[in-house]
Amino acid sequence: MPQIRIAQDPDADDLLGRDPLALVLRMLLDQQFPMERAFAGPALIAERLGVGQLSAAALAEADPAQLKAVFTGPPAVHRYPGSMAERTQAVCRLLVERYDGHPEGLWSDAPDGATLLRRVGELPGFGAQKAKILVALLGKQYGVTPPGWREAAGDYGDDGARRSVADVTDPVSLGEVRAFKQQAKAAAKAARDQA
Repeated sequence: MPQIRIAQDPDADDLLGRDPLALVLRMLLDQQFPMERAFAGPALIAERLGVGQLSAAALAEADPAQLKAVFTGPPAVHRYPGSMAERTQAVCRLLVERYDGHPEGLWSDAPDGATLLRRVGELPGFGAQKAKILVALLGKQYGVTPPGWREAAGDYGDDGARRSVADVTDPVSLGEVRAFKQQAKAAAKAARDQA
């Protein structure tokens, strides 16, 4: 079990280290929302459902209105609780249909990084960037390293990078990732302003 330090909360990080579905859902929630809160989201969902580990089958079959209430809180699991509850169900349904409800099926038999990236990118709500970041996170912190995983992850797979959640291992690296993202946003804005 990897020692995850992304949510900066021991219980939330423990769940991320032992529950593959929590990891996948955490990545889903990492959109227009603070990184630590997104990573703590699966623990909040599990707590509200009264379970120690999340189940793709149970979430896929859950009553949509009840799941939305779980996401709404208070506090809300995400800035957009209704749409994220729907996306969570869509992800879980795909995992049930293709991997018998086992998220680790995405990576357990992936022959190479390209296949892993393709599988992750097929998840609802996972665009190209998010898929690359999850591949990098799996490789860097979960030991999922099929041949070519770094290439599939692109710049996010670079050793020693501080580009994304894949590089967060403690409060210091969290600050470094935040600084990188702020610099990237400032550079993009400056480029737009000059155009």
